[in-house]
Amino acid sequence: MLKIFSYLQRKEWILIAISIVFIVVQVWLDLRLPDYMAEITMLIQTDGTSVNDLIAPGSYMVLCAIGSMIAAVIVGYFAAQVAAGLARRLRGQVFEKTLSFSMAEMNHFSTSSLITRSTNDITQVQMLVAMGLQVLIKAPILAIWAITKIANKNLEWTAATGVAVLVLILLISIVVIFAIPKFRIIQTLTDNLNRVTRENLTGIRVVRAYNAESYQLEKFDGANKELMDTNLYAMRLMALIFPTMGLIMSGLSLSIYWIGAFLIQEANAAEKLPLFSDMVVFMSYAMQVVMAFMMVSMIFIMMPRAVVSAKRILEVLNTKITIQDGSVAAGNGAGTVEFRDVSFKYPGAEEAIVEDVSFSAKKGETVAFIGATGSGKTTILNLITRLYDVSSGEVFVDGINVKDYKQEALHKKIGYVSQSAVLFSGSVASNVSYGAEATKLERVKEAVAIAQGQDFVEKLDGSYEATISQGGKNVSGGQKQRLSIARAIYHQPDIYLFDDSFSALDYKTDRSLRQALKTETKDAITFIVAQRIGTIKEANQIIVLEHGRIVGKGTHDELMKTCETYKEIAYSQLSKEELGDGK
Repeated sequence: MLKIFSYLQRKEWILIAISIVFIVVQVWLDLRLPDYMAEITMLIQTDGTSVNDLIAPGSYMVLCAIGSMIAAVIVGYFAAQVAAGLARRLRGQVFEKTLSFSMAEMNHFSTSSLITRSTNDITQVQMLVAMGLQVLIKAPILAIWAITKIANKNLEWTAATGVAVLVLILLISIVVIFAIPKFRIIQTLTDNLNRVTRENLTGIRVVRAYNAESYQLEKFDGANKELMDTNLYAMRLMALIFPTMGLIMSGLSLSIYWIGAFLIQEANAAEKLPLFSDMVVFMSYAMQVVMAFMMVSMIFIMMPRAVVSAKRILEVLNTKITIQDGSVAAGNGAGTVEFRDVSFKYPGAEEAIVEDVSFSAKKGETVAFIGATGSGKTTILNLITRLYDVSSGEVFVDGINVKDYKQEALHKKIGYVSQSAVLFSGSVASNVSYGAEATKLERVKEAVAIAQGQDFVEKLDGSYEATISQGGKNVSGGQKQRLSIARAIYHQPDIYLFDDSFSALDYKTDRSLRQALKTETKDAITFIVAQRIGTIKEANQIIVLEHGRIVGKGTHDELMKTCETYKEIAYSQLSKEELGDGK
């Protein structure tokens, strides 16, 4: 938990220092009240005391109370500023760290867990800091100061107060020991609840199409009930604190009065009035001591969950990034991509998904990958972009190993269209120009036209400024793919990666788009992952993959003669006449 405070800035440490000063002032004012109360008690019981005699000490009591209130407000304001600033910084750093994660780190944490850590966990820490800065500083000062005031007053009263404090500490310790493991489970179960909710909202169309509402409801209810039961267990443990504290305070009051009554009864007439005054003062100070421990106990109620949350936040922030930046900011302009004996297996996997893959591509060439599902086509593209690093072998772009590039420089060379078209909330123009410093509307229109999306975009309400909902839920699958392709075209990269990004297009649109792309990509290297022979038939080089290995490499005509796997795929999709192999 203490490591979290290393993320505080200098100005926030200054606010904490000022808060400590005001807390000391507040405690001093609070501890002056019993002295004035004792003075008033003595005056009331002294013969000949008038109302005027009570005005001075009474006024001092009021001023102390008002001063204490003002100091508390100032401390609360500064504590809220420190907590909010820390939470803002932690959210920013967690988000920034997440952006630097490779797919390996993303798979380790899961999306739902990262969302929980960025929201719920940081909120837990923020609440603890806001309360803790007031209580954890004030309580020790108050307790120590009050104890020094009553230490020499009376042995019996001091012993009673000590027993009350020990019982209180024992209670807090027991509760914390049993509660911390449960709070760790609660945060994990919150991750699970977020995952179930996110799955349901993301797949709402499928849920309704298959009448699976009751199934999803049962799944959500199971996750919700498990979280509720764990929360109830932890909260019931915490609920023991407050009534027990009330019992301790009442018991302490009773003990002090009972001991005081016995002492006053045994004292002589001259000692009774000072003894009664001492009892009133001691009671006030004893209550201050117990109140200090009660304030600490309130923090201990929040602390177990906040400690777990802090560890989860630091786990993200301290995660070692597996893909490190190189130092090269630009290639040599060779316009080549080369794989040399590349093999790759996912973290924790026993078998390689790609093995001994070697090929090269030059500027102006189109290289296509085809093969069965799971043969490693998408993985090869991911190795070019360094979403993963190779397990063995080397990948070169412009004659330089991709590991030597700065990731930003490498990604500037690449226009990537993923297998699942991804759109962001915003407008058509902001999605097409995504990642660019400024949106050039003419270039947006040109890119959309090449991607064969001009007709549907200009019919939208607002045209290029039409609203796109999160995930592109308000456009069709084919429209999403065309906008994703337009995004790659807009940036005019050196390397185009099309990961099965024509699958939602009809044959006519597919053909028209590829024809338009020829001119646009004539000075770039184009990689296409596809299932349709018609999409890749005209590629300069077609690579056939099977179980992660290359089983065929060449042009369409060459593979039709030399690669049985390719021939099987081709004949399963097109007739001999369509393939140019018949009369």
